[in-house]
Amino acid sequence: MLTPPTLLSPFIKDRYTPADLSAVWQFLNEKGTLSFEMTQHQLFPAAAIADAQKTGYSNVWVRDNVYVAYAHYKMGNVAIAAGTLSGLMAYFKKVAFRFTDIIQTPALKEQVMRRPHIRFDGESLTEVDEDWEHAQNDALGYFLWLYCQLAMQEENAGGLLPLTGADRAVLLRFMAYFEAIRYWEDPDSGHWEEGRKVAASSIGAVVAGLRALRSLITNGPVDFTVEAGSRSAEDTICQLIASGEHALREILPWESRDPEHARRYDAALLFLIYPLQVVERSQAEAILSDVKAALMGGYGIQRYPYDSFWCKDFHDLDKSIQTAKYTGREAWLKEHNRAVRRGEEAQWCIFDPIVSAIYGEWFQASGEPSYLEQQTRHLNRALSQITGEGNTVPGRDGSAVEIPPYRCPELYYLQGDQYVPNVSTPLLWTQANMCLALKSMARSLAS
Repeated sequence: MLTPPTLLSPFIKDRYTPADLSAVWQFLNEKGTLSFEMTQHQLFPAAAIADAQKTGYSNVWVRDNVYVAYAHYKMGNVAIAAGTLSGLMAYFKKVAFRFTDIIQTPALKEQVMRRPHIRFDGESLTEVDEDWEHAQNDALGYFLWLYCQLAMQEENAGGLLPLTGADRAVLLRFMAYFEAIRYWEDPDSGHWEEGRKVAASSIGAVVAGLRALRSLITNGPVDFTVEAGSRSAEDTICQLIASGEHALREILPWESRDPEHARRYDAALLFLIYPLQVVERSQAEAILSDVKAALMGGYGIQRYPYDSFWCKDFHDLDKSIQTAKYTGREAWLKEHNRAVRRGEEAQWCIFDPIVSAIYGEWFQASGEPSYLEQQTRHLNRALSQITGEGNTVPGRDGSAVEIPPYRCPELYYLQGDQYVPNVSTPLLWTQANMCLALKSMARSLAS
């Protein structure tokens, strides 16, 4: 199996000791591999790249920021995590009308630009004036999930994430919004911002968010009664959770059984295992087995079969649609008779760290040596994905772009017969997941 050349070979071990892992952390920190730069609102752009403005990767994605915040939280940097969630909360307060309009008139959900925008300008906290696939229930679920978790933490006694009445009203508005759109049967564009379908990965993220909100309402440090009014928020949220759980039982281990957009395999389902922890063990094992058998390659893990984003020779596509919506890309491919063949899909770098963390959770709970072996294997795959030297790829404008070494790529794709990292390097979501994998390995070595 092909693997990317790596500068980290001296640090990669079949078995790690705490000293080995410490050396990896130190080396990556010295090289700036895990460095995160934020906006004035403590939010993070999608990628720290020179042409971020041209590609749109200077914008903030809600989903990516939740992962970056979660990584900081797990590493003990709770203040940074709380700051990021506060920045997202400030944004959601500014766009409250998006939620309210659809709550009052659910049919508006079919106009995706009327939905809450999940990609926005992180400096001004304003929406980006560009047509986009904003029907992404998973992104909203992720925010609710982590915000409510941090609001429950003891650190908030010091004011890290205080819950004002306005904050509580926003959280309850999320619940009403999910009820209005009937999220458990709502076709959305999901993690990959593509064609709308009823997807388990989106439903599961909302279930995780609603479960966290239920815990905050029932066991949290503040009373939600005033904001909830006469209606029982706890009863409503339990009904919403049950609807989502029923849908997951009907769909999993598929991503979607939607008759027009059925999808058997999708690596986004991994996130339902970790960090969201919303699936039963048997479901988790089925998802993991499917991903490893159907989507894992030598350089990374495919998102799903026949994925056209950064497919083979992606730069031969018309430049105007390389950052366009999925619908535009698919129409161009069809018009030019360009079919994506199995094995030519991009291999992403956000997944192996998650698989490593999953096995880490299982090892820490059971002490089963085979889980530690798999945790180590996928951590090593993730470390091997960090860029080496001499990677020059075509930029969005066709000019040559040199990818810096010691960075976490978004993905590797086939340019001719060579796998190369794409220009969205470093991707902060990949960095965040790498931190999660390293932290999980540290816990395993200490157990």
